[in-house]
Amino acid sequence: MTLPRLIATLFGIGLLRPAPGTWGSAAAIFLGVAIDHFLGFPALVVATLLVIPLGYWATAATVAASDDKDPSEIVIDEVAGQWIALIFPAAAFWWRGMEDWWLAAYPGWVAAFLFFRLFDIWKPGPAGRADRKHTAAGTMEDDIWAGLFAGFATIIAAGIAHGVLMR
Repeated sequence: MTLPRLIATLFGIGLLRPAPGTWGSAAAIFLGVAIDHFLGFPALVVATLLVIPLGYWATAATVAASDDKDPSEIVIDEVAGQWIALIFPAAAFWWRGMEDWWLAAYPGWVAAFLFFRLFDIWKPGPAGRADRKHTAAGTMEDDIWAGLFAGFATIIAAGIAHGVLMR
């Protein structure tokens, strides 16, 4: 297995069946929470910013070596999108000075995972347009958009839940 394919498949996780994207997202959420917990919120942001160009490179190289323009085993895009979604609740707790948010916000990272999967499958608006490009950039962009939508949805849901629970 080449280095780009190894990265694109998240060290083989993308080869798991069924639903390699869901497996990739599940691995990404646990990796993201671990990065945030052990290295801190700024490390999660830096890791996310690094995985985007790395994912584009690995995806482009893997697609170029394949007849398939959007191989389902590519899940590095799930990592980028899932980490973007995770940044939203992590930022909210970091801003409030809660270092151990990952335990207190278990519902937040579960919500980030579920919302990301929803938006990654549904692909509303710009996510759908990016997905229809059938390029490495499109593969990465649709999950970046799904991650942004999921992050906002997670924060909105948390605000609604907080408001309901505080009554």
